[in-house]
Amino acid sequence: MAIFHMSFSNISAGKGRSAIAGASYRSGEKLFDQKEGRSYFYARSVMPESFILTPKNAPEWASDREKLWNEVERKDRRANSRYAKEFNVALPVELSEDEQKNY
Repeated sequence: MAIFHMSFSNISAGKGRSAIAGASYRSGEKLFDQKEGRSYFYARSVMPESFILTPKNAPEWASDREKLWNEVERKDRRANSRYAKEFNVALPVELSEDEQKNY
């Protein structure tokens, strides 16, 4: 029987990490970092299913990954900043893509 994996972690500014680079890696999208003036892109053989959960009263731009993470980095500049929480789920490969999305 197949098993799944689930983990929670912090996305933080520790060790000079970039929230934009992390978001690009996790989503498989090319994102531009306004602070550094460069783009990040991490090619992936399998594109992850990735989405942003926003509160009902969040502005429309909060659903745009590039705008969201640039704004987060602009507002929170402390070295020990915690930008977000990541919720990562890996479902069994025995499930079809549609079955995985339904879970």
